[in-house]
Amino acid sequence: MLLAAGPAAAAGSTLSRDEQRIVAAAAAENERSVALLETLVNINSGTMNFAGVERVGRIIMSELEPLGFSVRWKPMAAVGRAGLVIAEHHAAGHGKRVLLIGHLDTVFEQDSPFQHFVRRGAIAEGPGVNDMKDGLVIMIGALRALRTAGALRDADVTIVLSGDEEDAGTPHAQARADMIEAASHADAALEFEALATESGHDMGTIARRSATSWILRTSAQSGHSSGIFSAEAGFGANYELVRILDGFRRELREPNATYNVGLVLGGASAAVNADGVTGSASGKTNVIAAQGIANGDLRTLSNAQTERLMARMRAVVADHLPGTDATLAFEEGYPAMAPTEGNRALLARLNEINAALGLAPMAELDPLQRGAGDISFVADKLDCLVGFGALGQGSHAPGETVELGSFERQLMRTALLIERLTRTPRMP
Repeated sequence: MLLAAGPAAAAGSTLSRDEQRIVAAAAAENERSVALLETLVNINSGTMNFAGVERVGRIIMSELEPLGFSVRWKPMAAVGRAGLVIAEHHAAGHGKRVLLIGHLDTVFEQDSPFQHFVRRGAIAEGPGVNDMKDGLVIMIGALRALRTAGALRDADVTIVLSGDEEDAGTPHAQARADMIEAASHADAALEFEALATESGHDMGTIARRSATSWILRTSAQSGHSSGIFSAEAGFGANYELVRILDGFRRELREPNATYNVGLVLGGASAAVNADGVTGSASGKTNVIAAQGIANGDLRTLSNAQTERLMARMRAVVADHLPGTDATLAFEEGYPAMAPTEGNRALLARLNEINAALGLAPMAELDPLQRGAGDISFVADKLDCLVGFGALGQGSHAPGETVELGSFERQLMRTALLIERLTRTPRMP
């Protein structure tokens, strides 16, 4: 049994007999997990392909129901998206209640040329193969291992899988209401996005930064360029636009915060197209610009930092050049998952498991190396840890890959962490 468990054989004495059975069962799930991954990847589930997202969700539900979960598909037409999977496995015990979080959708819509799973030895390529259909099958494989070893019976586990993580429905409060509600009845949350590495070492993610988009619009009286800077003509919309953007550059610098400018337009006229990523502007060298537009994003390590920098941005905008005006609007965004002592304690528990499995300890990943995610919507309610999917490269781009050799250790880590958490008495 220990020989089948791979790295655990070197440190099997640190695992209980029951845990040794879990490790062996998790290792046995490896190839089945890869086969399920192929099935899921070959189903297009781009966020706006509602039928495809639901099809993936139904397959996940069919895997969970035999494990003793009550499962349901919740349509989310109210927020303009496909729906989500909610699965619950309640127990009468007093162990910690664990929430498992993931998403069914990918960034690859039906018109993408990147559509199929291809295996090349230990590497698999395909849309969503690493973001995050690998995480879905690792979640299922770990739960199957617990069931096989008899360790799932007394575990209190809830699963919420959104169908729109890559392009969230609005309002977010409604789109993530079920996830937030589940978190209010849980003690710890694990998110199954990809495993992060640094210099070849597996890393633990205890924090994710926020993501908020903004749009800046400037306006001014147009006229002949010979009057620029005069009391009558003012400075024009483009100078106001540049003043504000440079003010952001100078005034917003803080550790763990970034603020990108993605698109800039300005001239006698300027407009952003309906897609939000292209636009047009027109102007002449001898005409004072009347309109300016810029958009970008703001990413922070805590919600307090977000509010602080938003206030600073508004202050920069308000200090207008003569003869100009400007407005700044923030779109609904993803909150931050701040690093907390509770999150660090979860990583410490995972590192106890790493030691038992003969794996190297996982250090904290620099939060600048990871984008926003669904878990941030519940991070203010419970302890959180991210990165239970497999190791891969190229997420969100054609050619996305996953390293199949990373499945086994992720299956083992996940199964053991869920088992140890659900055996730990929760606080009254």
